[in-house]
This record gives sequence, C-alpha cells and structure tokens, in this order.
Amino acid sequence: MAELTFGKKKRRVNYDLIRVIGTWVFEIAVVCFIAFVFVWYFGLRVSVIGDSMQPRLANGDVTLVNRIAYNMGAPKRGDVIAFKPNGNESAHYYIKRIVGLPGETLEVKDGVLLVNGKEIKEKYKTTAIDELGVLEEPITLGSKEYFVLGDDRQHSEDSRSADIGNVKRSEIEGEVWFTVSGKHFGFVR
Repeated sequence: MAELTFGKKKRRVNYDLIRVIGTWVFEIAVVCFIAFVFVWYFGLRVSVIGDSMQPRLANGDVTLVNRIAYNMGAPKRGDVIAFKPNGNESAHYYIKRIVGLPGETLEVKDGVLLVNGKEIKEKYKTTAIDELGVLEEPITLGSKEYFVLGDDRQHSEDSRSADIGNVKRSEIEGEVWFTVSGKHFGFVR
C-alpha cells in the first residue's frame, strides 16, 4: 500500500485491489469477445421455410449456420447449406443440399441423377426427381458454382428452377450444422 497526498489529505492506494479488479475486467472482456466470435461464426439462426428438406428438416425448424466452415475448406457434396439465391440480400435464406460441385456435369436419366455420367450414392433419404427443370439437358457448372437440391425433390424449389439456378460460392452463407428447435433437434447430416 502506498500513500498519496491530495491537497492536505493523505490517501492510501491498495495496488492489490486495483490488480484484482483489472484482472477481472480483462477476463470478462476476453469471455465476451470469445462469446461474440462464437455466436457470429457458428450461431446464425435460419428458419426452414417449406418442406423441401423432408425428412431431415421440416417447415419451422430453426437451424444454426457455421459461417466459418468454408473459410477453411470448400463445400462438399452432401453438405446442407444456407444461401440467398442470386445474391439477393432481401430474399430469405434457402436451405438445400449440394449435389453438384464446380466443373461437374449433371443430368438425369430415367429418374436417376448422374454426375459426370455416373450415378452418385447419396447417404441420405431423398425422393425421386419428377420435375427436371434445367436438368432436361445436361448442365456443366462453372468454376465457382454449385448445384443444390432439396431432399424432397418432388416439392423443392432449387437449382432446377431458373429463379434459383446454380449457386455461386459467394452466395453461400455457410453450412447448416445444427437444428435448435422444431421437430428435428440435433446435428444436421
């Protein structure tokens, strides 16, 4: 403890108390910063609109989007993503599954989705493709484009529609990784 003189009065300064308070303030600031970063990168809440991702996601389910996932690696086939079609900032987020990667050619023959002429084995439950849309003819994706479909392909507005089309990498907000409320609580696969 030290003594300081202010005018005619002498006051004691407790440096141990100042050090303890400073440590608390620093620790609280660090925790708040970590919480902010965690929520910003892993906690974007997006509500599912419609039943195009049935049976995995249902209308009204609230999901969390990992915004940092694709800063460390590229989107992969089978990933469920959130995006705004054609970069339209006033549109709601769409949630769909990636089936086509940059540079690939997609087509449908006899109701089967082919990528580069081969049937892809999907590890998730889907419905048959009845409406072909742009897939009436083979389509080749650009170097930064992805083709997305809903799991319920009979009731999905997705890349087959001219309104959505191929999804550019810059339009992808992130990977949908967790459902926090609604019918399907848990990790999204």
